[in-house]
Amino acid sequence: MTLYDAQIREPLFEFLEQEYGVIRIIEEKVTGRARADALMVLYDCLCGIEIKSDADTYTRLKNQVKYYDQYFDMNYAVCGTSHAAHIQEHLPAYWGIISVESNGEKPDFYIIRRPLRNPKMKIEKKISLLWRPELSAIQEKYHLPAYTQKSKKFVMEKIIEKIDAQDLCTEISAALFERDYTLIEQQLNEYRKEHQ
Repeated sequence: MTLYDAQIREPLFEFLEQEYGVIRIIEEKVTGRARADALMVLYDCLCGIEIKSDADTYTRLKNQVKYYDQYFDMNYAVCGTSHAAHIQEHLPAYWGIISVESNGEKPDFYIIRRPLRNPKMKIEKKISLLWRPELSAIQEKYHLPAYTQKSKKFVMEKIIEKIDAQDLCTEISAALFERDYTLIEQQLNEYRKEHQ
């Protein structure tokens, strides 16, 4: 039976929660010129998740891998049974692979290969996933100047320069755990008022 992306997502997220414990899933996250199917936020790292259902092809995978690798500490490809035998030929060795198959009621998941730390992650790309109010909260916590008249890029560079890399990874995860999409417009307006 062919499994489609929409049938895989919710059961996959439940499976990942059982595997990893406390996580947050953010779906359809833009990363450069690609869109991650999902981002799994863990305590001190981010994991990109690319779903390749039985209905998908490998056409865009090379480009997707390139962008995922810039933003995330580790990555998983989740593939239907039609891809399970060959997907590793299309992925770097440090990517994890989860296969999914239908058992009639709901999908079953099997970890074929656990992900290793991605050696190509760029902290300046990863921190760019944060919104300006989230960066501002990190600046405040670490007693950094507000840099209110400076660009987001300038602020990110200063944060990277001043905060230990491992601490910063934990802060990025914490910000994404706390992110409330229902309040973002209000938070951005408040930030703009305070920093005009």
